[in-house]
Amino acid sequence: MAPFAFLALSLLSGQALAKVCTNVTIPVNINAHQPQFNLAPLQVNQDATRFALNFTNIGRNFTNEIFTGNFADVRGVYNISAKYCTPDVQKANPTVQFLTHGIGFDKSYWDLPFNNYNYSYIDVATAAGFSTVSIDRFGIGNSSKADPLNVVQAPAEVSAMYEITNMLRNGTFPTVAHKFQKVVHVGHSFGSAQTNMLVTLHPQASDGIVLTGWSINGTWLGQTLADWNLHLARLNQPLRFGNVSLAAKRGQNGQNGQNKYNSQTGQNGHRNENGSVNSYVSKSDLIQTIENALGLLGVEASASDIWQEIATTEIGDIINGWNETLAPPQNLPTGYLTWSDLTANIFAFLYPGFFEEAISLFAEKTKQPVTLGEILTLASPIGPNKFAGPVQVVTGRQDQIYCGGDCLATGTQLPSIPAAAQVLFPNASAFQAYIHPNTGHGLNFHYNATGAYHVIQQWFQSHNLGSS
Repeated sequence: MAPFAFLALSLLSGQALAKVCTNVTIPVNINAHQPQFNLAPLQVNQDATRFALNFTNIGRNFTNEIFTGNFADVRGVYNISAKYCTPDVQKANPTVQFLTHGIGFDKSYWDLPFNNYNYSYIDVATAAGFSTVSIDRFGIGNSSKADPLNVVQAPAEVSAMYEITNMLRNGTFPTVAHKFQKVVHVGHSFGSAQTNMLVTLHPQASDGIVLTGWSINGTWLGQTLADWNLHLARLNQPLRFGNVSLAAKRGQNGQNGQNKYNSQTGQNGHRNENGSVNSYVSKSDLIQTIENALGLLGVEASASDIWQEIATTEIGDIINGWNETLAPPQNLPTGYLTWSDLTANIFAFLYPGFFEEAISLFAEKTKQPVTLGEILTLASPIGPNKFAGPVQVVTGRQDQIYCGGDCLATGTQLPSIPAAAQVLFPNASAFQAYIHPNTGHGLNFHYNATGAYHVIQQWFQSHNLGSS
C-alpha cells in the first residue's frame, strides 16, 4: 500500500509538449549511520566565518577535530517533498528519472519556472518520453527540517533517496498506480555525489546514472567556501529563513510599506507550491524595489549606486525579500548557512556572458541553504564501487567548483578533469565524461542548458534506458 501523501495536482504545459505534474509529500523511513560532531552553536555571521576558516585551513583536519569518535543511527519517518511528472498521465511509462538537486537549490532546479519554463530539464525529459521524480533533499526546501549538524548529513539524505527508489520499483510511490521497470538517477553537484554514494552502497538501486556538475577532484572546495563568505541563512535572508514576519512588518508600516512592484502577485511571477511568490525580477525591477524601500527612509540614491552598493550585496538580499509574501518564515536553526550575495552566487555557479542577468537575480532570490552536517560529510565514501550500469558525467567546461574554471585543463593525458571519475566505476557497462561548452557549475541556469539536457536523454536512450 502506498504511504499516505498530501497531493497538489497541477497541469503544466510547455511550448513543445504538455506535461502533467503532481506535487507529493512522502513520509519516508530514514535509516542512516552517521558521524557525530561537537561544535558550539553558531550565533552570528562571524561564527560562520570562523567555521569556514577552520574547515579550509591547510594545516588542519577540522572535520576530524570536531568528530566525537562516535556514530549514531538516525532513524525516523521524515517528509520528503517531491514532484512527479509524466508526458502522458494515461500511460504507464516503464522508465523514470530520479532527479536530485545540489547545494543552494531545491527541486525547482529541474523545472525552472523562469521565462515560461524555457530552462526546464523536466520539459525535455518528458518530451523524450520519460517520467521524472524530483525531490527536495532531506532538510531542504519543503522537506522535513532537522538538526543541521548531526542529522541532516549526506548518509541520511541518501537513505531517503534509496527508500523512494524502492517505492518507484515496487509500486508504492504515491499517486503512481504501477511499478517502474527501470529507475535511472540524475544528480547535480552534491546531488551527484549522493547519487554516486547511492550506487556505492546499493549497486542494484539504479539502472543508469548521470552525474552533472561534478568530478572527483575536490581541490577547489576551499576556494568555493571562501567565495561563499558563509553567513547564517536566517540572517542573510531573514524574511525567508529567519523569524521575521513580513506581514507584521507591513502591518506596522501600513500601505506605504508596499512598493510599486506588485508584492502580492509578483509581476511576471508565479505562485509556488507552498503559496509564496517567485517573481522574476530584472535589474531595473530590483533597483526600483530598493529605491522604494530607501524612499521610506528618506534616502535618495542613483540607480548606479543602488546596483553597485546595495543590489549586489547582502543588503539587496534582505530588501528584495520584501517581495516574498504569504509563505511563513522558516525560522531555521543557525546551523543552516548560505553564501553572502549575488556576486558570490555568480562566482560559484555561473559563467559570465552566458546567462541572463535576470536569471542570476532569480537564483539569488530563491537560493536554498546548506547545513553544517552536509559540509562535514561532503567527502563521504564514494568508491570504487560495483555498479554495473552506464555512467555519464556532464559538467560545464567553466565549472569553478569541480574544475577550477576549466574542465579541460588536466595537465595529464586525461581528456578532462571529470573523466578521472571512471576509476570509481570499474564494472560500469559504459562510461562517458561530456564537457558542455560555455557553462559554469549551475548548468541549468545557462543559455545553452537544453543542449546538455538532450545529450543526457540520448545517453539513456542509447543504452536501452529510454521510454520504450
